[in-house]
Amino acid sequence: MASKIEVKNLLNAGVHFGHLTRKWNPNMAPYIYMERNGIHVINLYKTVAKLEEANEALKKIAGSGRKILFVATKKQAKDIVAEKVANVNMPFITERWPGGMLTNFVTIRKAVKKMASIDRMKKDGTFKTLSKKERLQVDRLRAKLEKNLGSISEMTRLPGAIFIVDTMREHIAVKEAQKLNIPIFAMVDTNSDPRPIDYVIPSNDDAGKSIEAILTSVTEAVAEGLAERKADKEAPKEKAAAPTAPKAEKTEKVAKEKTEQVVEKKTEAKPKKTATKKAKADDLTKVEGIGPKAAEALVAAGVATFVDLAKAEADNIKTILTEASPRLAHLEPASWPKQAQMAADGKWDELKEWQDNTKGGIEDSEE
Repeated sequence: MASKIEVKNLLNAGVHFGHLTRKWNPNMAPYIYMERNGIHVINLYKTVAKLEEANEALKKIAGSGRKILFVATKKQAKDIVAEKVANVNMPFITERWPGGMLTNFVTIRKAVKKMASIDRMKKDGTFKTLSKKERLQVDRLRAKLEKNLGSISEMTRLPGAIFIVDTMREHIAVKEAQKLNIPIFAMVDTNSDPRPIDYVIPSNDDAGKSIEAILTSVTEAVAEGLAERKADKEAPKEKAAAPTAPKAEKTEKVAKEKTEQVVEKKTEAKPKKTATKKAKADDLTKVEGIGPKAAEALVAAGVATFVDLAKAEADNIKTILTEASPRLAHLEPASWPKQAQMAADGKWDELKEWQDNTKGGIEDSEE
């Protein structure tokens, strides 16, 4: 289990230091505790509350099998993010944010495949047939692709969420995630606008210690979600491998028969009551396009399982989302019943293949 977040630890890491008062964003006022020596001080109690909320959501997304993309291109955050995120096997961008990384994901995937094709050339000997100049050009291209896209080579579809350090610097990433309705988690300093962010973590996004403190907590939550997912997968296998119970002895059979006779008599005298169990809610975030907030809105409206979602009409789903929150009104649920039907039928491989070939509503035209 992830360690408890302590205000004292955040204080020691300098998470409470904001920017100069003249550089502040008024929308950050609810998260500011006071002003001292011309610098705003962040309310760490609110930071702890928001961090716990974000960790719970990230844990759920990681547990559903979706990827979480971490973005931090500023110098003091690069190495920290690369180290922490690599430990939980999640994709990250620490160099330059490639324009269209999310909105033009199909093209980005082609660049990643180009990198894989160069590796195949080197293995099958095709690379050696090229001239010295061509080999040099190919090596340079491979190095450039590795530097910019190497960390996302295993991200075959759009991420389930995006975590950003410094939203002002990564404003393009914020806009792309907003356009595709990808949940945004971010460290937001006093000079940034928290309104576009779904899960705001008010904190100092400039100091290395502060970034490390927040990233440590976040990656622990992600690791916990991945561990739970692994345990859930192994549970059915262990159950199937469990030895069958030995046959009952003859005396036990006789006792069982007598018990059944008594039960039958009682059943005849008193009609059996039928108990109705409430269906357990499914993890609707496994459907492409449904984030944690949209899933909560659907469950609250009675669409709690994949079967319910498969039977629902897109227009009715749209109405539920719009009434739940204006921020969910732009979602396009046209494909949700189709995906939910595949999930309800247990066709997970077919669902994954469909999701891999569909990026933000655009069919993948790759080979």
